Amino acid sequence: MFAAAALALLAALGLALARAIGGPTVFDRALAANSIGTLALLMLAVIGFLTGRPEFLDLAILYGLLNVVGTVAVLKFFRFGDLGDPGEAEGGG
Repeated sequence: MFAAAALALLAALGLALARAIGGPTVFDRALAANSIGTLALLMLAVIGFLTGRPEFLDLAILYGLLNVVGTVAVLKFFRFGDLGDPGEAEGGG
């Protein structure tokens, strides 16, 4: 059962990769990259259970959290041009 899930995840990963390469806008490519991260998270969990090492689930959860933070940072960068200015506040004193 887990082997069939792993094969289905590999197929979905290939389709998401094709979308990431050929996406019409940067936001489509970012969404495809986020999907690749989610599919990789699921693949890591499935491989962990296939090999009898359920502690891989902890790594998958950590990877999922990093995936969300990274996607938000990339989208913010493409929308605003930077990730924030630690300098002076706008409007002055």
